[in-house]
Amino acid sequence: MIIDRYIMREIIKPTIAVCSILVFIFGCYMATHFLVDALSGQLPGTTVIILILLRIAIALEVLLPTTLYLCVVVALGRLYKDSEMTALFACGVSMGRIIRPVLYTAVATAVVVASLSLLIRPWAYQQYYQIKANAEANFDLTRMNDGTFYETKNGMRVIYAEAVDHQQDEVERVFIRTERDDDLQVIFAKQAKQIVDRASGKQIMVFSDGHLYEFSRTGDDGRVIQFEQSAMPLEPEAYLNQKYRVKAEPTGALARSEKRKDIAEFQWRLSTPLAAILLALIGVPLSRSSPRHGKYAKITTAVVIFAVYYNLSALTKKWVERGILDATPGIWWIQMLLAGLLLVLLWQPFRVLRRRIK
Repeated sequence: MIIDRYIMREIIKPTIAVCSILVFIFGCYMATHFLVDALSGQLPGTTVIILILLRIAIALEVLLPTTLYLCVVVALGRLYKDSEMTALFACGVSMGRIIRPVLYTAVATAVVVASLSLLIRPWAYQQYYQIKANAEANFDLTRMNDGTFYETKNGMRVIYAEAVDHQQDEVERVFIRTERDDDLQVIFAKQAKQIVDRASGKQIMVFSDGHLYEFSRTGDDGRVIQFEQSAMPLEPEAYLNQKYRVKAEPTGALARSEKRKDIAEFQWRLSTPLAAILLALIGVPLSRSSPRHGKYAKITTAVVIFAVYYNLSALTKKWVERGILDATPGIWWIQMLLAGLLLVLLWQPFRVLRRRIK
């Protein structure tokens, strides 16, 4: 038990430290992405913080197994460098006794990763998409900058204002282009302001002294309307509710679905905890080195293995979505390939030992 606690401590402590650093770096990267929208007026500041936290929760299902895998390689590599592993083997400690605490740590991590992947991931994506949709629905004209184009509804609507009066909460010479199925609508008004409808609570733009242009993409139909005042809801409620996102679907719903995208997403969520265990176990034989080498001797090889595995997993997921691969074996052949690599790495020292005996 002393050996188990010692090895587990050597792995867990750097895992927590490195994972915290990676989370901080990832959070800073996402902050730069969302702060651009915040500075341009498309997202409120409080919304940016929530979106960053949600993206971190989503990323943890990948960051945590990756960190554990690399820390196993580094921690055991230090034991080889300081000849502690040699002393353990000389005292009769087998490779199985070294693998056992690593397996305990990996299983505990896999439970956390399974919770993140099966429960937290869909919830976080659902909140993420809903918050972004609500931010578009509650788009504030007064947060706009002069002479800047803004896109909402994934580019379906473009808003432009030549001048923004932040004191009067009005914009001047505003241009709105909206795509609706087979129709294209363009509104140009000298003035506009955004109000809240007391009856429905929705955000409404009120235009003054402008023109409405409507064009059909399928024919020559079109019309031009001149108005003194016109109102338009900024975001229809139906758009917020009808959008289907496979990443935001509950795991139980994906398990019952026969759609290719749902199957690929479901297999991905199940594969992450298994990958956490396999990667951690691969780190045990991969960390093997002579005392003359440093504890980072095998880190480059470990990074290459993980990069190949992760990219193949993402590629295989795309293949399942597009029907290039069947649902069986789906993305599971990548996990079988990883398990095969583990067996090869574990068998290698025994094969060398048998050759020396002969």
